[in-house]
Amino acid sequence: MRRQQGMRLDDRYVPYLQMAGLYHLARLNDRWFRLDEALVSAFVERWRPETHTFHMPFGECTITLQDVAYQLGLPVDGRYVSGCLSEFHIYIDGGRPPWVWFQELLGVIPPPSQVQKYAVNCSWFQETFGECPEDADDDTVRRYVRAYIMMLLGTQLFADKSGNRIHIRWLPYVARLEEMGTYHWGSAALAWLYRCMCRVANRHVVKLAGPLQLLQSWIFWRFPQFRPAGYETFSWPLASRYYTGPILFQYDLENCVYVNTLLHNVNTDISICNSCVWCRWAGYNPSGSEKGPRY
Repeated sequence: MRRQQGMRLDDRYVPYLQMAGLYHLARLNDRWFRLDEALVSAFVERWRPETHTFHMPFGECTITLQDVAYQLGLPVDGRYVSGCLSEFHIYIDGGRPPWVWFQELLGVIPPPSQVQKYAVNCSWFQETFGECPEDADDDTVRRYVRAYIMMLLGTQLFADKSGNRIHIRWLPYVARLEEMGTYHWGSAALAWLYRCMCRVANRHVVKLAGPLQLLQSWIFWRFPQFRPAGYETFSWPLASRYYTGPILFQYDLENCVYVNTLLHNVNTDISICNSCVWCRWAGYNPSGSEKGPRY
């Protein structure tokens, strides 16, 4: 069990997060979450890079943009999120060095001991931007909002294998807070999850990165037999049903991961076609709005 990265969701951040389409993700980040590693590993073992689907005994299934919209409440239409995974510095205004722009946007620069090339340790972000001063002016609040959004993107949607670093590739986006809502972050997060699972499936890496809360919530939603008991109340976004206070659903922690993985594999192998919820969204609008999420 773990709490998401420890930067408090300040009420002054909310308008910017809503404008960026990341408010629901921020709400999830502000709560507790436990990853069932055995269950997730069992599904990743069935991931096929050739088709980008999970190969099950009864057929194939995969995570779609609809799932992202409903599970995490992320926007899935708009401008593409691109150009930030490599050579992001070419998108910096005026060709300034990346760390110069970092200091201009966030008001401070991390010490060399907290930096690994273009990534900053999460602990430094938490210590530096954990609490926005009560008397902060608008410019200061915007700096804290930028740091908070970089934390969300770097740890919740596009986390690397370490899970404790935040890349500064997001500077071109947080520099224009008013434009962040024009990007469809949902499709970018889904593409990153696909990429991470493909890398594991190809045996290039051992540790799985990416938005694993999306993967686990999708498993719980599509395969009710794996869903923990007592968490049936509808809430928005749907993944928030499996976030709670410091005590989450009970697991037998004495069982080793290897045994749990075997048990989950057995349960998956004996699944029949109707155990998977294939068409879940027909006529369903959990957001409470007339249109629901756009996809």
